[in-house]
Amino acid sequence: MKLFSCPGCQHAAHFDDLSCTHCGSELGLVPDRLALVALSNAGSALDSGSARRRCGNYEQASCNWLVGEGDATPLCLSCRLNRTIPDLSVPENETLWRRLEQEKRRLIYSVLRLQLPLAPKSQVTDGLAFDFLADPDPRFDERKRVMTGHADGLITINIAEADPVSRERARAEMAEPYRTILGHFRHESGHYYWDRLVRDSTWISPVRALFGDERADYAQALQNNYEVGPPRGWPDGFISAYATSHPWEDWAETWSHYLHIVDALETAWNYGLALDPRHGDRESLAAEPDRDPYRAGSFDELISQWLPLTVALNSLSRSMGHDAIYPFALSSTVVEKLALVHRVVHECPPEASERSNRS
Repeated sequence: MKLFSCPGCQHAAHFDDLSCTHCGSELGLVPDRLALVALSNAGSALDSGSARRRCGNYEQASCNWLVGEGDATPLCLSCRLNRTIPDLSVPENETLWRRLEQEKRRLIYSVLRLQLPLAPKSQVTDGLAFDFLADPDPRFDERKRVMTGHADGLITINIAEADPVSRERARAEMAEPYRTILGHFRHESGHYYWDRLVRDSTWISPVRALFGDERADYAQALQNNYEVGPPRGWPDGFISAYATSHPWEDWAETWSHYLHIVDALETAWNYGLALDPRHGDRESLAAEPDRDPYRAGSFDELISQWLPLTVALNSLSRSMGHDAIYPFALSSTVVEKLALVHRVVHECPPEASERSNRS
């Protein structure tokens, strides 16, 4: 995530800010340029000659994204992707929904930075949509629990994921080293972009060669994973135990980590972070991100900075009594998979580019 500044006083501002903490100016983000602008007392802004207004979800969801004054929809680019939002008559749902929207906007930020195809499913058949749903009363029918997942461009998120207690309980029960709202969004978007960028493209053969043949029975593969667990030695070839269940899940997990990497490296780059360790093995632990990772020419540029940064971040976290921030080991095979995701993102085949332009 890049750093922002208040247009009024040039004080540091951040992606989710609704107002400047220094001068009090009302702020809004213009999705087209991913830039913060100042709003007038009337709640509107002039950006590059175009009038902008607050998103319709500004008050309830604390959305700071802006909408073109002439847009027919009251919702911003991120919020108009929603098909279903939680029942806001339930008091705690508004808080949970606000957290979900905050993390979703971070996903959409990365999608825009990578110039990936993006359009609401309500407008185009291969577009993207979100359902944020709550479990019914488990005493009614436990089989009707909301399952987080993706199907044909629709990403469903169980709003319980926005409750830290529920999410940590699920993480512990499933023996996961890591579970976050943003991680869910990034993982499920991996399934969507597999459909958009890989499935009907020239990438399908190299992706199958590295990730496996996705035509293997998906339901049976998941059942085997839940009953038997991952194969012995899985860290040699997979980013997570769940990635071993099926090539689709391997791709989605790897895609998610690719987004983790580029966004965290952009944050480090914007803060001017550099590593010059006071240790004999200084070369392997040194890092100095010196360019926009969203525009890196090769994955080698990213991984050479990422690995030392994770060592430092994990050490800092442990110094504060917390677990590792990035509790993953990247084998050479996993790095190769990440590199292929990088190529797919930055070398979109013609058919994907044409779809993006139509969207």
